[in-house]
Amino acid sequence: MSTALLSVLREQIGAANVLCEGDLSAYELDWRRRWHGKSLAVVRPGSTAEVAAVVQACATQRVAIVPQGGNTGLVGGSVPDASGTQVLMNLQRMNRVRDIDTANLTMTVDAGCVLQVAQQAASGAGLLLPLSLAAEGSCTIGGNLATNAGGTQVLRWGNARDLCLGLEVVTAQGEIWHGLSGLRKDNTGYDLRDLFIGSEGTLGIITAATLKLAPLPAARTTALAECASLQACVDLLARAQTRLGAGLTGFEVMGRFALDLVARHFPALPQPLPTAAWTVLLEQSDVESMEAATSRFEALLGDAIEAGTVQDAVVASSIAQAQALWHLRESIPLAQAQEGLNIKHDISLPVSHIPAFVAATDALLTQHFPGVRLVNFGHLGDGNLHYNVQAPEGLDAAAFLAANEHAVNTLVFDALLPYGGSFSAEHGIGALKRDELAARKSPVALQMMRSIKAALDPLGLMNPGRVL
Repeated sequence: MSTALLSVLREQIGAANVLCEGDLSAYELDWRRRWHGKSLAVVRPGSTAEVAAVVQACATQRVAIVPQGGNTGLVGGSVPDASGTQVLMNLQRMNRVRDIDTANLTMTVDAGCVLQVAQQAASGAGLLLPLSLAAEGSCTIGGNLATNAGGTQVLRWGNARDLCLGLEVVTAQGEIWHGLSGLRKDNTGYDLRDLFIGSEGTLGIITAATLKLAPLPAARTTALAECASLQACVDLLARAQTRLGAGLTGFEVMGRFALDLVARHFPALPQPLPTAAWTVLLEQSDVESMEAATSRFEALLGDAIEAGTVQDAVVASSIAQAQALWHLRESIPLAQAQEGLNIKHDISLPVSHIPAFVAATDALLTQHFPGVRLVNFGHLGDGNLHYNVQAPEGLDAAAFLAANEHAVNTLVFDALLPYGGSFSAEHGIGALKRDELAARKSPVALQMMRSIKAALDPLGLMNPGRVL
């Protein structure tokens, strides 16, 4: 059966785009190097019609498909299992910017278009694609939408879902749904678009999307502020929202140990302020000039220092300085990786509850796992923390993770409950959190999700073993 299927696939998309031999680790090994599968073949279609043909052929042979974009996911959702029976469909050849409609403030792009390429295309047309995240140089639009990616500007612009107006999708039966609407108002039945966004490839394969754009801001600048406590960071957020309104486009928080790791592993990166208990990175845009932006930031932070909310602060005076400050924030995951394997948590809570949650959970973790080091950073402006646990100094990081990951996860996820939090904010469920979803999601919600899966993918061939 597999030989016959491979022959059909080679006829449909070309033998050069059906990979079965050689080193396929770029496709079969995930970004965190925790999930290493074996595919029947890696297929690389170059058009929506080719995606549909591959899906039809696989459906006929009852062969499962694992969709993949840039393979930058963190929950094991974009690599095959170890059976050698699944077809991995990588969409990176489908990388065109199809259209930019400046009057409608939209762009239509293939699913395999790298996010940074889409950003640059929008900028070249004098417009802004607001979605921004650390992996933007390699992640793809299809993957961003399949996982409902968040990133650093959710505070102002929302998640990937909020930036998408329409989709083109190949269904589990190999049919093409042409839903690339550029409409902002279209109440004509169920919103099928929202079924596929965040579904992680388990219902169908996104092949293109129409995205919202915005005018480029006249100026944008960044600042760092030191705070003595997480509550002071929350107070600064409220003050910034009051003073800057919609001009506040980013509000990131970084704990002391997170920035200590950056200093340890990337000593050439300048840190303009002494490491404090908490450091906040703020970004504002939509102001008339860099001078006006700097003036507003200086006034905001000066008042916060006088009130005791902020201990010290620095405002970027150029684009290069602003980029350097962002580089500090974006280097934290890389520094963690250099330090060794760690137990990652992508959680969200109401902003008002974050200080109490962190204080209580820090205490529980250090009590039950003496010596653990807490790498706490993330998008405080929208309530999303990357609340990670590093092994105690001197212990083998891989051994600590293998022995304690489940217990640490249970402690953290249980601690979220009284605060109304979620154990998965922006990374998705994939294979990593599938069992947690089954145990923690409402039975009513799970049954509705299973009904949708059964209706759209009755054979269970779309990314099986993920989410549900």
